Amino acid sequence: MAQDPLLRPLYPDEDLAPAAERLTLFLIQYWGGPDTYSRTRGHPRLRLRHQPFAIGQAERDAWLGHMTAAVESLDVPGEVKEAWLGYFGDTSAGLINRL
Repeated sequence: MAQDPLLRPLYPDEDLAPAAERLTLFLIQYWGGPDTYSRTRGHPRLRLRHQPFAIGQAERDAWLGHMTAAVESLDVPGEVKEAWLGYFGDTSAGLINRL
């Protein structure tokens, strides 16, 4: 994301580490791990939290491309990759808020 000219402007902080930590904690919780995300940040409210950022089809596709590459780079069973990619695809489509 740091080098992506389409997505980098969506992350207002110079340091991407906090955004990466939030995503990590959210995904851990979503997939059955500890509820650290909700305890520290409250309910995820994905659409509300992403509303301030202009997310169109191009931004969604770019983000999904990065996430797909990350998942594909992991040595996990195919059904796990399929579940993750399905979730990322469906959820990211639901976050589109601009034409």
